[in-house]
Amino acid sequence: MKNITDSFLSLSYWPSAGSFGFDTDILATNLINLSVVLGVLIFFGKGVLSDLLDNRKQRILRTIRNSEELREGAIEQLEKARARLRKVETEADRFRVNGYSEIERDKLNLINSINTTLEQLENYKNETIQFEQQKAIHQVQQRVLQQALQGALGTLNSSLNNELHLRTISANIGMFGAMKDKKN
Repeated sequence: MKNITDSFLSLSYWPSAGSFGFDTDILATNLINLSVVLGVLIFFGKGVLSDLLDNRKQRILRTIRNSEELREGAIEQLEKARARLRKVETEADRFRVNGYSEIERDKLNLINSINTTLEQLENYKNETIQFEQQKAIHQVQQRVLQQALQGALGTLNSSLNNELHLRTISANIGMFGAMKDKKN
């Protein structure tokens, strides 16, 4: 392993005219590497992001369709319940003399039960829609933040020149020196 490391280190001592070598300036190579990585991420990341958003949209639409189907089922149940209610009302008229108060209680219990069921179904639908919307909003916010950070890094990297870069490094070294003096 030492021989391999020595062979790579010896490459930096080769004459630079027309030969291959390694750039030992860490700051310059990091800037180049970062530019290449950001370029590749931007080029390939756009399609991935749009695919993710399309998939998310399709899932939300499916959830909304499912909620609508549940709502339609609840409406059918409501219609059946109303038909039963009409039947109960008819029987109540026939048996008014003997058991009007008992039938009336059964009717109210049935109505309350149906209303409770409908409220529960409506609440479930609303909670599902709200949850999916919040989830989609959160994912979009994360994607937008990532893209903004990538854009800021790209702008920062494109606006850095050697003089500004050297001044930034000097300022940071000065800050670290001041921090070291405070600790001692």
